[in-house]
Amino acid sequence: MRAVVLHAFGPAENLRHETLPDPVPGPGQVRIAVRAAGVHFVETVMRRGDASGMAPPPPELPAVLGGEVAGTVESVGPGVGPEWLGRPVVVPRSSPGGYAELTVADTGALHVIPDGLGFEAAVTMVMTGATTMGLLGVARLRPDDVVLVTSAAGGVGRLVVQYAHALGATVVGAAGGPAKAEAVRELGADVAVDYDEPGWQHRVAERLGGRRVTAVLDGVSGEKGAAAFELIADGGRYVVIGWSSQQAFDPDPALLAERGITFTNALSQLIENPGDGHAREREALEAAAKGQLVPAVQTFPLARAAEAHAALERRETTGKVVLVP
Repeated sequence: MRAVVLHAFGPAENLRHETLPDPVPGPGQVRIAVRAAGVHFVETVMRRGDASGMAPPPPELPAVLGGEVAGTVESVGPGVGPEWLGRPVVVPRSSPGGYAELTVADTGALHVIPDGLGFEAAVTMVMTGATTMGLLGVARLRPDDVVLVTSAAGGVGRLVVQYAHALGATVVGAAGGPAKAEAVRELGADVAVDYDEPGWQHRVAERLGGRRVTAVLDGVSGEKGAAAFELIADGGRYVVIGWSSQQAFDPDPALLAERGITFTNALSQLIENPGDGHAREREALEAAAKGQLVPAVQTFPLARAAEAHAALERRETTGKVVLVP
């Protein structure tokens, strides 16, 4: 099979499209002919060998990154019934990794893809969608909220904007560049702003006409997170749902207490206490199949995985990045 292999930590160009032996499914496993493989920003950090604690530990090399895949079951291991053969499935974890034409997964982790949902949408929802569901569970948004979402054009951000809009909340979406801001507006954001422009938070305040943000869902952190914090009302909630800037934003605890603001790192909570992830994955897939949440996907050929990583790092992508063998 063809796969993308990392032999040395470093820049995106270190991802090489090579030939590897076909993986063999073991007991309780199936082999999947991959039709779509998800890419996460955190994988760019792992590729660089970052051991700062901002990402999972670097993998042992050589490595095939990724894990979430959607495709068709093409062979089964010992103890697995033939009824799995030919089924369209999606799974959040696979071996040796997702950046490949073939991969192996445990049957207990599989989801049969709901009718009407394509491979690319399914691979987006099985982790990015499920993560969004978990983050929203922590945020506990209400119809009377004024919600500010940063990185609103990203895979998670787009789903959060849709959810908050459907809930009836007032939604402010902040994203990088006028094209992304317009995409966020089309998702239903009441206010959409380009946060690459200096002073963007002041323009948001003007557009809100005196209303204050009651809930920030921040997918960036760093300086943009600090700017978002300027908009939050006393008694509001600041929820960290990502850290694409790779810079921390840690507000003064004394200031939080003085203003009655709740600061929650929802992403860390979800990683440390995943709960029933399988049920959340199914919930996300069903929401997409029913049209309640519509994921955006930007695809790259498997052989161009290095370009996909570079585009992610330059923040040139919109929605979920997916590799297609």
